[in-house]
Amino acid sequence: MVDRLDLDVHAGEILGLTGTNGAGKTTTVECVQGLRRPDSGTLRVLGYDPITQAERMRPLLGSQLQDSALPDRLRVAEAVDLFAGPRARGGGELLDQFGLAERRRSAFCSLSGGERQRLFLVLALLNRPRLVILDELTQGLDPAARRNVWAAIRQLHQDGTTVLLVTHEMAEAEALCDRIIVLRAGRVLDAGTPGELVARHANVATVRFTWPDPPAALLAEMSGLEGVRQVRRSAAVVTVEGSRATIAHAGAVLVRHGPVPADLDVHVPSLDDAMLSLLGGGPAETVPAAQGSAAQGSAAQGPVTGALTGGRR
Repeated sequence: MVDRLDLDVHAGEILGLTGTNGAGKTTTVECVQGLRRPDSGTLRVLGYDPITQAERMRPLLGSQLQDSALPDRLRVAEAVDLFAGPRARGGGELLDQFGLAERRRSAFCSLSGGERQRLFLVLALLNRPRLVILDELTQGLDPAARRNVWAAIRQLHQDGTTVLLVTHEMAEAEALCDRIIVLRAGRVLDAGTPGELVARHANVATVRFTWPDPPAALLAEMSGLEGVRQVRRSAAVVTVEGSRATIAHAGAVLVRHGPVPADLDVHVPSLDDAMLSLLGGGPAETVPAAQGSAAQGSAAQGPVTGALTGGRR
């Protein structure tokens, strides 16, 4: 269920959609593709209504869904031929790019989970879509395959294709997305660039090291550093918390006071930290319009208003 969702995807950007399980991410992309009818609200994709103008919209849209499937006996090359439209690029080129060239004669039922995921991505990109919707893009992929897929998405971005990426992987969102919208219970909690979300919800860097009986001068100097919020000592372990700048200043202090502790550990806040802070809070509340997305509404058992534009081509 989605409730009063505002979603505005700009031409040529990669927009990430993330949040808790059951937040409404898959419901949203199903409405965008015309697979589910919103109960109320307004939705336009590439200028078309996904329900009443689906035949005009779908040739311009490519998608890879979380629960996609093909007939067991359908071969990889046959699937590419079956889905190829007038705008299709060379299927062999895509199969090679995603490591499936040697599997072109293999039946769908014989593919591993990761190979199936890559095949669905090939089919999503086959017809040079203006908008690509990717739901849990790299689920089940090994690290090397994941990096190859990321490179392909970056190339789409450079070519001006618009990408709507549903993901739980914050490393993926941080590496690929221009903006991220965070959902909980069908509502937008916050939205912004990865850096903006980290700055708002996980802005504390930590320096930790062991120093038995640390000199009082060391602790005093650490406490007076720019950006330091607090210095804590537990037995021989010293923890310094503050801004990112604190990391550099604390390192300089340690160098001045003697050999740098061998167990020196630095934690720089990440998008993962921001999501844990944001999603671990209280009841869902929508953020002010200046921080959230730009349209207004909701989908499937609620209102949905949104506008998804296409690529710049």
